[in-house]
Amino acid sequence: MQKATIQLETLTCPSCMQKIENGVKSLEGVDKESLKVLFNSSKVRVEYDDEEVSIKDIEHTIDKLGYKVIKSQIKAL
Repeated sequence: MQKATIQLETLTCPSCMQKIENGVKSLEGVDKESLKVLFNSSKVRVEYDDEEVSIKDIEHTIDKLGYKVIKSQIKAL
């Protein structure tokens, strides 16, 4: 398992949070209980099984939803 904090460009509305949350939760290997989209700091915190999904997959999903990833920090659990 890995834990990541993903910094995004500024989120403009609460519906952005919901859109990102639903998109990332749809990925196999994402721990749905750990997923947090933080509106005020424009961050996504997520735990995931790196044998099922990669940070690049998560970033790509966020990008496809129309949000720009600035950087990701990953640490092993």
